[in-house]
Amino acid sequence: MGNLHQNNLDTGSYNTPRIVLLSLIAALGGFLFGFDSGVINGTVEALQQTFNSDAVGTGFNVASMLLGCAAGAFFAGTLSDKFGRKPVLIATAAAFILSAWGSGVSSSSFEFVLYRILGGSAVGAASVITPAYISEIAPANIRGRLASLQQLMIVLGLFAAFLSNYLIAGTAGTAMAEFWLGAQAWQWMFWMEIVPASLFFIGLMFIPESPRFLVAAGKESEAADVLSSLAGGGDFSDKVAEIKATLNLKSKPGLKDLISNVTGKIHPILLVGMGLAVLQQFTGINVVFYYGATLWQAAGFTEGDALLVNVISGVVNVGFTFVAIALVDKVGRKPLLLVGSVGQAVMLGFLAFFFASAPVSESGNLMLEGNTGIYALISANMYIAFFAFSWGPIMWVMLGEMFPNQIRGAALAVCGLMQWGSNFLITITFPILLAGIGLGMSYGIYAFFGIVAFFFVYMFVNETKGKTLEEMSVK
Repeated sequence: MGNLHQNNLDTGSYNTPRIVLLSLIAALGGFLFGFDSGVINGTVEALQQTFNSDAVGTGFNVASMLLGCAAGAFFAGTLSDKFGRKPVLIATAAAFILSAWGSGVSSSSFEFVLYRILGGSAVGAASVITPAYISEIAPANIRGRLASLQQLMIVLGLFAAFLSNYLIAGTAGTAMAEFWLGAQAWQWMFWMEIVPASLFFIGLMFIPESPRFLVAAGKESEAADVLSSLAGGGDFSDKVAEIKATLNLKSKPGLKDLISNVTGKIHPILLVGMGLAVLQQFTGINVVFYYGATLWQAAGFTEGDALLVNVISGVVNVGFTFVAIALVDKVGRKPLLLVGSVGQAVMLGFLAFFFASAPVSESGNLMLEGNTGIYALISANMYIAFFAFSWGPIMWVMLGEMFPNQIRGAALAVCGLMQWGSNFLITITFPILLAGIGLGMSYGIYAFFGIVAFFFVYMFVNETKGKTLEEMSVK
């Protein structure tokens, strides 16, 4: 009986509605990740005026969240190995609520940065724990699609933030104008996040702990019960034994496990994960999401049109993430990453050409003459499309599943730190690049890293489609 249900859970007989519901609740962390990342987009100029900050200060107001993201990702991975996935997610939800409220009530740049760092720690924690939790409850043959829910929720959160910003600013007149209850529009842009954050907090009260964590914590009967509930009943003692065999039960999982006992060096799989995490950011995707309104205004668009372009980009992002969900368990992870790398590099190359060759007005804005503005918009959205069905979701899918059970939490901590550190570097340098070398050269740099990403995946990334987490685990 044990073997029958073990195999059924991995290959097709499982409680699909329950697994999908649990995955959706966990993936609300991704929605908040996206909303918290995108909400800043429509508030940049308002924050600059409110806090009277210069270009460097404005860049830090935007990028400060990413410092929290790096810390949150690093500590959440190790804390989840110690206390469990569920408690860390609950703490994350509480941090989202407090950060959203505090960002809107801030009266100084310093206070704002503190609340954004708190929100960033929540985003960082959600970014690594959500895909890990989903991977640890999902059967192998649908794990890619369920783990892709993380990215779908991220892009839905981004879209919701863009749409919310657009509607609030449109109703108020500008982001600086009064909106409701005597508060300015930009404040309400942040406060809107409290609603989904509260739903996330409530939903987490009803999810079980990860069965892989329970086995590592010595709670084998609880792990068997969770596995049974995911499969609709049965004896899962054999599956628990299989998970147990992939763990070093003499010590709990931790950062020390990242060093191989055999070679004394870092596990090569960790280096691959770190590379994926860094390269996802070095193609510049978050420049588009964090500075989209600023970017298109620099290219000559009005504030209203720039915010509308963000909404359009959000729709493209959401739509092509569904393409990834449809293909990830059929085509595989590696082919999507390879196609996405080439597509992003080409589209970024087009953008670099358009921006570099455009004349500059007396006010300092680019003038995209004739049809060049349309071509630039098409290229930018094609770039987003390539990212949305490849590096956007697949990087998180890979990080959630590619590591052995013993090192998953610790490896995610390090990769999360690298991912958010890279995000911070790209984000804080963009205003400096914009003022120094211009949009054209900036996008040329991001295009170069798209080419690097292709060769990295081709040479070092192995396919994980259809494999169980235990098949990818080593003693």
